[in-house]
Amino acid sequence: MIQGNELRDALISGANAILKHKTQVDELNIFPVPDGDTGTNMSMTMGSAAKALADAQGSAGEIAKIAASALLRGARGNSGVILSLLFRGFSKGVEGKEVLSGTDLASALGMGVEAAYKAVMKPTEGTILTVSRVACEKGRAAAEIDDDAVYVWNAICKGAAEALEETPEQLPVLKKAGVVDAGGKGLCYIFDGMMSVFKDHVIVTSEVPASKTDMANDEFFRNAAAEFDQEIHFTYCTEFIVGRDPSCKKDPMDLRAYLEGIGDCVVVVDDDEIIKVHVHTEEPGNALQAALTFGQLLTVKIENMKEQHRKAAEENEANKAKAAAASMEPVDPTEEVGFVAVAAGDGLQTLFTDLGCTRVVSGGQTMNPSTDDIYAAVLATPAKTVLVLPNNKNIIMAAEQTISMVNDRKVIVLPTRTIPQGLSAMLAYDPDASVEKNAIAMMEAAGNVETGLVTFAARDSEFGGMKIKEGDILGLENGKMTLVERDPVHTCSKLTRSMVTRNTSFITLIYGSDVTEEQANDAYNRIRNKVSSDIEITLVNGGQPVYYFIISIE
Repeated sequence: MIQGNELRDALISGANAILKHKTQVDELNIFPVPDGDTGTNMSMTMGSAAKALADAQGSAGEIAKIAASALLRGARGNSGVILSLLFRGFSKGVEGKEVLSGTDLASALGMGVEAAYKAVMKPTEGTILTVSRVACEKGRAAAEIDDDAVYVWNAICKGAAEALEETPEQLPVLKKAGVVDAGGKGLCYIFDGMMSVFKDHVIVTSEVPASKTDMANDEFFRNAAAEFDQEIHFTYCTEFIVGRDPSCKKDPMDLRAYLEGIGDCVVVVDDDEIIKVHVHTEEPGNALQAALTFGQLLTVKIENMKEQHRKAAEENEANKAKAAAASMEPVDPTEEVGFVAVAAGDGLQTLFTDLGCTRVVSGGQTMNPSTDDIYAAVLATPAKTVLVLPNNKNIIMAAEQTISMVNDRKVIVLPTRTIPQGLSAMLAYDPDASVEKNAIAMMEAAGNVETGLVTFAARDSEFGGMKIKEGDILGLENGKMTLVERDPVHTCSKLTRSMVTRNTSFITLIYGSDVTEEQANDAYNRIRNKVSSDIEITLVNGGQPVYYFIISIE
């Protein structure tokens, strides 16, 4: 049986566990999404509960209630809100209980899972929701065999881990990136941290100074804003907490329905005392007025996301320029494996960096870097084995020259001929496999990618029976010119549709510096309307020169 003080220590241990591993969870967000850093959000949310529980005493039900209240107030981001809902439901499930059996734990978690699913407008499987649901199912099954709390919670932890491993099969974007769901991973850390107390009576230590947590908070918001490459539909991120008027009998879901009519990204979470709200809208004043009909405003935060994004992007560019000046200084090879890629355009360079490349050499078509440029990047990569991805057929030989030039580390050139091949190769990298196996697997992945390019004619010419005028828009399929058109968006749509087959699962559109966001979205929508809904389409701002669009077909 779990006593109140054991549940308190377990929740603190879970908070420490996610704080300890938040960087690993953050790194699962490979792709630059406005979702921000999941690990940071979850650790800060759990941290609010740990702080509230530091000196708490009471029954298991009382401890759960304290934690649930603190989690609700401290929830950050969608993952943090879902986490708070899980423990809020858990709290209701153990209300009034002095101690908890295995059956109590599983049943209470089930109430949390139900609450979380109900709160999300369009629940997506392959996320933290799935991990919590499967964990609960395993816990309930175990409770029917043995009511021991440790036995049941162990089953919950194992169920969560098993569900986590299946998330890439449920969400194609995870499978493509070769990662598991970040929120689900964070939940596993929390459950495991709790298990440490239930089983061994040991509270996991965070090993992170409190001051770093505060610093991470500011850094998180700067980075999250700077990585917003998608269109911001509403200007104001509005968050507030309403102290509920006991005489008000209105359903908080009425407030949610109203907010969905004036904005998006709506989250409304309530308990007996407060209503916590998050919404993106052009009408923050109307949102607050609607909230006042339910009680008094306790806290209000309104941020201009467009202005925040602009300032953060400027700061990011300034920092990047400073870092680039000193980035190619030689360093000792202290790590096992590192990567150097060649790419042009801020978006593409950032994408390769996010995928694990230590150094990205600026270059590509019409801007081939020299062997010395690549050599300097190799020496600036602190790895005993450096894998180089030229990403252009005209750069492969220059890259290969560095093999004999470098004496203190091994250089392997993966002859990727296009940007999509390079990206696919990086996504196929398995840190648990040998370098040799990775080299084979990465090139196999690169070979399975079809590349489309949309560019312009530099001069009048005739090719393959087609008369081409300077400025014409050209469509190339795997290096072969197949289209001569007048409009880059039309060419992109037509070329992409011609390359899609019944085996296509993913399309990535990478738009360049000469394409506006409006044009990029137009291309995306044209393709989305013409291909199967089963095909996942991703739009990326690559910022590359020369090519209006780089198209990856997998």
